[in-house]
Amino acid sequence: MYRRRQFIKKSGLALAGTGTAFLFPMELLAQMRRPVSANDRIQVGVIGCKGMGFSNLSSMLKLNEVEVVALCDVDENILLERTADLQKAGIKKPKWYKDYRNLLEDKDIDVVIIGTPDHWHCLMLTDALGAGKDVYCEKPIANSIQESDVMLNYVNASDRMVQIGQWQRSQPHFVDAIDFVHSGALGNIRLAKAWAYQGWMKPVPIVPDSAVPEGVDYDMWLGPAPKRPFNANRFHFNFRWFWDYAGGLMTDWGVHLIDYALYGMKAGAPKSVMALGGKFAYPDDASETPDSLQTVFEYDGYSILWEHATGIDGGNYGRNHGIAFIGNNGTLVLDRNGWEVIPEREFKGWDQERPNKMEPVPLKKREGSGLDLHTANFIEAVKSRDGSKLKAPIEVGYNAALVSHMGNVAFKTGSRIYWDEAEHKFMEEAANEYMNVNYHNGWKLPML
Repeated sequence: MYRRRQFIKKSGLALAGTGTAFLFPMELLAQMRRPVSANDRIQVGVIGCKGMGFSNLSSMLKLNEVEVVALCDVDENILLERTADLQKAGIKKPKWYKDYRNLLEDKDIDVVIIGTPDHWHCLMLTDALGAGKDVYCEKPIANSIQESDVMLNYVNASDRMVQIGQWQRSQPHFVDAIDFVHSGALGNIRLAKAWAYQGWMKPVPIVPDSAVPEGVDYDMWLGPAPKRPFNANRFHFNFRWFWDYAGGLMTDWGVHLIDYALYGMKAGAPKSVMALGGKFAYPDDASETPDSLQTVFEYDGYSILWEHATGIDGGNYGRNHGIAFIGNNGTLVLDRNGWEVIPEREFKGWDQERPNKMEPVPLKKREGSGLDLHTANFIEAVKSRDGSKLKAPIEVGYNAALVSHMGNVAFKTGSRIYWDEAEHKFMEEAANEYMNVNYHNGWKLPML
């Protein structure tokens, strides 16, 4: 037992840095799982099984009471692949669905994991709540401010447990870092930075439209998005770089990191936003969203700065991603590997020694798997029916999505835009047009 726990701990450390690496060895999962009584089982269905949807399921299956009973995906090839993965863990073939609505009608399912592209999250979450399911929903919660508003209202009107997949909220070193920020030791904080420099990202090559792959229900994949011919660039992972389905790095990585900038500063919506950037790294590739972007969010007494870039890793403080809280006494720098404090120095003259304004804090390294802690936190809330236990309830997902989408709206308008908190809209009508979403193909935006 001790050796198994040590392996799991080390695996969590190794895997926590990248999205696809969250996938857990299924053979090891088979060794871990123990039978539980039928009355204690929590039965799960997954909608969207290729990426984080299956990673979230794999994490939950480390808890013996969790049982997967259904998989839903528009791509039958993915259903075959994931079923084979589960069989390696000694898990019998779950039921298959291609239409998520049929999965939601399944009375055997208690909990739904939503791991689809962003443009589907609003419909699937609200329909799942209507079907009486508890939900673990991937971030960002939606592909627009309007959808985010709808989801917030639906969840708050429900008694269901809803956890958003911003798993860093459960990662201990992230929590410890924010406790230090809130201690006041950094002094007055006048700027928080968050950034994602993604050196692994290469150009998305332009490819022609093609026939829909065998086994794929493409109409269901599009759902409420505009009708377009099938193109491999827009399918599976690369959907992130097309406005119809997602918001680029601002909402992909930005939601995770801006969330912690907001958390540390106890911030909500900004007073104004401006953004500059474009396709500077790969101007001629197939993607639509900017590969280089700097966004400034204005608050009373401080600013939050977001920046991202693809194709390079040279981010702030030698880190390709992170959050920095810059105070009068020192700067706390935080990323998925750990956190440290770099002190400011007191100026006493050009020829004088410059003593530190505070004690440095050497790097405090990550421990454990934030994803495993996050899914376990969700299952505990499901069992106890106590939503106050959730580490990333809908409000956490909503605040991060709202601010991230504001950044994209500022980029699209090309102007500094101002937020009217009382009216819950921008003061510029051109910006307000980007708040809302138009559903297509017969799908309707849910409304309470």
